[in-house]
Parts: sequence; structure tokens; C-alpha cells
Amino acid sequence: MDSKKVLIITYYWPPAGGPGVQRWLKFVKYLPDFGIQPVVFIPDNPTYPIIDKNLVKEVSEKAIILRHKIFEPYQIASFFSKNKTKKISSGIIPNQKKQSFLDKLFLLIRGNLFIPDARVFWVKPSVRFLEKYIAENNIDTIVTSGPPHSLHLIGLELKQKTNVKWIGDFRDPWTTIGYHKSLRLSNYASKKHKFLEHKVLNTADNIIVTSKTTKTEFEAITRKPIEVITNGYDIEDIDKQDLDAKFSLAHIGSFLSERNPAILWESLVLLLAEIPDFKKHLEIKLIGAVSQEVLETITQFGLNPHLNNLGYVSHSEAIAHQKKSQVLLLIEINSKETRGIIPGKLFEYMVSGRPIVAIGPIHSDFAEIISDTNTGVFFDYSEKEKLKNVILLYYNQYLDGKLKSNGVGLQKYSRKSLTKELVELLNK
Repeated sequence: MDSKKVLIITYYWPPAGGPGVQRWLKFVKYLPDFGIQPVVFIPDNPTYPIIDKNLVKEVSEKAIILRHKIFEPYQIASFFSKNKTKKISSGIIPNQKKQSFLDKLFLLIRGNLFIPDARVFWVKPSVRFLEKYIAENNIDTIVTSGPPHSLHLIGLELKQKTNVKWIGDFRDPWTTIGYHKSLRLSNYASKKHKFLEHKVLNTADNIIVTSKTTKTEFEAITRKPIEVITNGYDIEDIDKQDLDAKFSLAHIGSFLSERNPAILWESLVLLLAEIPDFKKHLEIKLIGAVSQEVLETITQFGLNPHLNNLGYVSHSEAIAHQKKSQVLLLIEINSKETRGIIPGKLFEYMVSGRPIVAIGPIHSDFAEIISDTNTGVFFDYSEKEKLKNVILLYYNQYLDGKLKSNGVGLQKYSRKSLTKELVELLNK
């Protein structure tokens, strides 16, 4: 019996690095175990802000990979400022008060000329190519994964032309995503984003989101069925790691300007003043792209002597750092719009055996997950004293050689378990 064929349309794919690639790389890895043949459609010449060549070897040999050329304005914009283009395409937007003329110009163009995003020019040629492919290859279901949300416009047109079942997968929200307000949108552009979001959500046969809050937001826009399938963790083949000798607080992933947690830096300064030995043990490890504003704030608080800014590392190296760091930091923007954001690294953090210090807005979805799994402590931005006391508790456990987390109920977040949930939806 032939496998059921599912066409997955995604922008981020190895050698792309960063969190956007992990979700469908892992789903594709496990789909064949459930009798599903994944056909993955990706750009042939993308502009990826982060490269991780090690991920190429993780691509399933059972997947059929289709590539089609894409034109991206970022390729032209990088001629004027490669660094600024790379940061904006990564979602790292400078603080509004510190934006240069070029920053403002890039954001104005990005937000108002390329709707919903700069990959919109891939839509028409992809539809032409895939309409023929679908007809000739007996595709059962189409899945589009965004952001970039322009990929959902490919699904929208293919649905209208072929009437094949279409599932829209939203790794992040659309018009309520954290950086949306920073794009300097005109009234026309804002309305067009809303119009396209509404049309996609009301045309797709099913919607997948990664958090309960996003589901609630979308339920106000559409009556189409919405399923929550979070991101997860995979069993990584990483050698056992010796713990860092220092009391290392590690943040892994993009450290955006708006995620800059003053309550964390203030708590560390207080502990340095109150505990003489704390200064010889403390290490702040930053792994990944870090905004200039975050680095400047660390300097202003006098924490530079304790900073170890490692920059971007491969995913396998990041996993190794998760397992050897004393404490893992998870920080989200303090805004009601980000309550539904569950960073993908959370699930890898949870199986690392290291306690998590998480800071985010009140009623964050990831606070509930951390509490339910007993993998750390969540703090909202008003809880500086509580944060300081927990860091002190972890520091004393570190001194005693007893610092670790004891997670419970983690299996449901394994990539294979989550793929089973996806297959149930594909088979409906």
C-alpha cells in the first residue's frame, strides 16, 4: 500500500540554523514511521540569516525534497548594509529610540512594500510549479508553515486551484507577533495584513498553532478547527557533559532588544554586593545573536567582567551548553501580545536536567508548562525579589553540588509523540 503523501511548504530548512528550522525538520524525520511520505518544498537560493551546516545530516533520507528559486529583496538590501539586513531578517529590531535613518528606512520598506513579508515574491512561481506537481503526484494534503506568513498565501492559492486539503501551521502568530508593531506600518498595510490573516484562517481546512493563547486569538477570527501542537525535544546524540565550574547562567538563542530583563541584571548586582564569593563564581553565558542594547545594558550594570558572549554556535553545540550550564535563562518580551509565545528551546531546556529561570509577561503560556513539568521557576517582570531569592537558592545548591532539575511528564513533548498528534490530524 502506497504511503500517504503530504506536501510541506516551508522556508527554513537545513542549512538554515535557528529555531525556525527545527519544527518541520523533526516532523519530517518521524512522519515515515506513521506511514506518511513527506514531500518538502523549499527555496533553492534562500537568504538565511543563520547557517548551521551540521543540520543537513539530520534531514530524513525518506523525504522527497523539492527546490524552487526565490527572489528576495534582502539580497538587494544587503548591498547597502549586510549587517542590518541580517539582523532585521532575524527579527532583531533596534530599540525605536536608537534606530538610525537606515534602520527606519529598512523597516518602513519591509513593513509597507512587502506584505506580509519579504518572501512574498515566492508565492506566484511556487503556485505555478506546485499546481502541476500536485496534479501529477497524488498529493493528499498540503501544509504551509509560517512565519514567513507569505507561505500561507501559497497554500491559499493552491487550495483555490486544486481543492486539496490544506493545513496552515503557525509557529508564531501573524498580526500579534512581537515585532509587528515595530514595522512602521501605514494604515493601508495594517489593514492588508489583517485582511490576509482573516482570509488564510478562514480558507484553510485546519489550523495548527503552538500555544493556547494563539488558539484563543485565532478563534476570534475563524470557526475553522484549530489544534495546539507545541514544539518539542528530540533525543540528541550528545556526549555526557561535565558541568561548568562557574555558576553559569546561560541564555541560548536570539536575545532581542525588547527582551532585555532589567530585573535579572538588578538581582545579580544585588547578589554581587551581598555575597563576597558570588563575584568569583558568576558567569553570564550568551549563546546566539545578541542585540546591542542588551550588551550595553549589561555594561551599564557593571556585569561585563562576568560576561561570556559566545555568539552563534551550531545546534549540537547549543545542546551541549544546555546540558553543562548551571542554570538556563528563558526570557520573553513583557507584553500581552507575547503571552502565547512558547520558545522552541524551552522543550530542549526541560530535558537538559538543568533548572530554568524564566521571565515573561503575566499569564505566559510557557509558565504553565514549566510549573507542570517541575523544570524551573517562572517570574513576571514585577517579581525581582522572588527572582533574586531563587537565584540565591540555586547558587547555594551549586555550592553544595546539588543543583539540578527533576522534570516530570516530559514524554508528551517528545518530537515523536508530537508527530503522532500531527498524523492524527493529517488522517482526519
